[in-house]
Amino acid sequence: MLKVLVADDERLARETIKVLLNEREEVTEIWEACNGDDAISLANLHHPDVVILDIEMPQKNGLEVAQLLPPHCIIVFVTAFNEHAIEAFELSAVDYILKPFDDERFHKMLNKISERVTDKNTLDLTQISDVIKQATHKPEQYKTRLIVRDPGRIRLVDVSSIIYIGGAGNYAELHLDDGNVILHRETLTSLESQLDPSLFLRIHRSTIVRRNAICELSPTEKGDYNVTLRSGECVVLSRRNRDKLEYLMS
Repeated sequence: MLKVLVADDERLARETIKVLLNEREEVTEIWEACNGDDAISLANLHHPDVVILDIEMPQKNGLEVAQLLPPHCIIVFVTAFNEHAIEAFELSAVDYILKPFDDERFHKMLNKISERVTDKNTLDLTQISDVIKQATHKPEQYKTRLIVRDPGRIRLVDVSSIIYIGGAGNYAELHLDDGNVILHRETLTSLESQLDPSLFLRIHRSTIVRRNAICELSPTEKGDYNVTLRSGECVVLSRRNRDKLEYLMS
């Protein structure tokens, strides 16, 4: 018998997985969470056998949640990662579902999970950490494209097209050189760690700019700097980031 927790911030994705789970006689209970924190709370409360985790969720993402789950849980990642990450999952005891998935792929995964539960095999948290490190490793040090998920589609945005990024809570606004603005579900702090610091610089708690997009710096009476970009837009370099001025102009 299997008890399953489904964690995905998209209601339609959760409903799709629940429909497939309900086709299985061995699945006796299903819980659902729409964010990382709820997933952890429900896992600690109900102790599911299997946790199906979306990689990209608000509050805590799937990779962060995986490290905080009870050790007996078998983890299945729902991912849009690239082929290198998929190879890492293939070589591990952690399974994955690549979005968009079909019924056959889902049931194949669940067959493997059922066998693992029957054999009473569990995952070591150390192993999970190793898999996460493998899965998040990229052949390049920094991202050259960002994956932006919209309802019903996935967009790939070239980092080279980004003029600056504005923060809006758990979201970021990607301002592109063609004038378009794309809303991306990721924090500015997370994006900062993914972008090459020789190309991008955080100049404000809510702003990351492309260095070569800066045309002019003008000091203000408050000690900040107005930063004019080649797109004609103006952002602010805050007082706490004034030490980055020399680097910006190098």
